[in-house]
Amino acid sequence: MNIGSPEAIVADDTALSRRGSSVRIQGFACAALAVMIFAGWFVVTRFSMTHTMGVWDIMALRFAIGTVLLLPVLVLGKRLSRKHWLEGLLLAALWGAPFVLAVSIGVGLTSAAEAASLTPPLMPIFAGFLGWALLKDRPSRTRLLGYATIIVGLLGVVGGGMLASGLPDPVGISALVLAAALWAVYTLRFRRSGLTPIQAAALTCFWSAVVVLPLYLLLGVPKLAETPMSEVLIQAGYQGALMSVVAPSMFNRAVGLLGPAAAAAVIALLPTVATLLAFLFLGEVPGPIDGAAAAVIAAGVFLAARPGTPERA
Repeated sequence: MNIGSPEAIVADDTALSRRGSSVRIQGFACAALAVMIFAGWFVVTRFSMTHTMGVWDIMALRFAIGTVLLLPVLVLGKRLSRKHWLEGLLLAALWGAPFVLAVSIGVGLTSAAEAASLTPPLMPIFAGFLGWALLKDRPSRTRLLGYATIIVGLLGVVGGGMLASGLPDPVGISALVLAAALWAVYTLRFRRSGLTPIQAAALTCFWSAVVVLPLYLLLGVPKLAETPMSEVLIQAGYQGALMSVVAPSMFNRAVGLLGPAAAAAVIALLPTVATLLAFLFLGEVPGPIDGAAAAVIAAGVFLAARPGTPERA
């Protein structure tokens, strides 16, 4: 078979198509694992905040344990340049302590299901339009339709919550919207940071711990001594290991494989998973409007996460 012949071109196109399909499958698998962990995080955080722990306890556990687990990446791994450390500081400002603080406040003032139904679905919309405005990455018509569908689902979530329990807490809603915006900017920035998924997770934990732990001790807000040891261990494992190591690494990997817009869209499936977990573990029973809204959001995710036209070399 001659190079440049029609048969060779078809063979190359077939190989590229298969390679692209394999990459997308890996990306969606990483995003799916991140979705499962993130969904459980809303439930686990809500549980502790309605019992003994406060926001600062959760942040201290998450970043202290995460830093210890990921310290070998920073110390023994490939040496990071000054630019990489500064990139890590920026990523920590977006998806580190400020993000966790915003979500924790939102979860505490609303519910696990409401928080998971607002922040993740808003993220792909923010990411899509910020990418369009700042990076000139115009979304396709299908992706725009997906965003519109997600917004319709969000309106259903808010409307269902108002019918069930009255007007939502404005501070809680604002905190969740802010968290979505921070998360979206993170997805756009990470792909251009030059960091690997595990390096980004390690630097995010490290810089967040540098800020959070001194404040945690100086403000005198620790409640861990009053918390049952079983709850501390559960939170330490979930916040410190799953949320600080596994979930960020899987999400960063998905961003690298799928692109920020598609990865962010898959994360919008969180409401469906989180609503189910909130029902099973917290007794938060979703209404029929909530179920219909979750289905609409899932349809919007399907449209927004579809791959666009591949770039040509």
